[in-house]
Amino acid sequence: MTATTEAAAPITVDVRTAGGGTAGTVELPAEHFGVQTNIPLIHQVVVAQLAAARQGTHDTKNRGEISGGGKKPYKQKGTGRARQGSLRAPQFTGGGTVHGPTPRSYVQRTPKKMKAAALRGALSDRARHGRVHVVDGFAVGEVPSTRTAVNLLAEVSQRRHVLVVLARGDELARKSLRNVERVHLLPADQLNTYDVLVSDDVVFTRAALEAFVAGPAKGRGATAVATESEAASLAAAEGSAQ
Repeated sequence: MTATTEAAAPITVDVRTAGGGTAGTVELPAEHFGVQTNIPLIHQVVVAQLAAARQGTHDTKNRGEISGGGKKPYKQKGTGRARQGSLRAPQFTGGGTVHGPTPRSYVQRTPKKMKAAALRGALSDRARHGRVHVVDGFAVGEVPSTRTAVNLLAEVSQRRHVLVVLARGDELARKSLRNVERVHLLPADQLNTYDVLVSDDVVFTRAALEAFVAGPAKGRGATAVATESEAASLAAAEGSAQ
């Protein structure tokens, strides 16, 4: 990756359609796709993300946690051997482990602004190398089609690993691409630096790009949007309570 000294102008890319054509163009905002790439910051954020993914459940038993060994193996003096107090001491087979790993949390605190800056830097690096693409959708009509989606991806990128960013609730695209081996699917609100870096190309749907640029809802009036099933179950619960 190369670093730039100042923000670049917005990058214009074609919007590809599932039918094989284009549906105009869209600009990748410079504040998200044209900023300076801070490699040390990206490294710190990725290390923290991978550390947070560790379970930290590794554990070994010390001599006090192993059953048995309560009896002195032989008398203190007169044997010619070194004095021993337990067969569960570390020097014996089946004994405890000295300074072994114990359960712990590997989480590193990373401020939200650092995560956002690292993500913008990674996306900007991909955009400068022509590896950010936008499609109108991955299906024709209202029926998911893996063949249509794969053909569209083949026109967009021939590289091995492709990150596809979808708008939350885009079931047509998700069902069309969920079994494609070289594709990793992510909702726009879960886009992160690590997944951008391990992917050769990043493909946004138009709706996902708009959601990512707009950012999460903020303020006291921000509310979560329920799915149809969640809304139906909530209405049924309210009806039974009355």
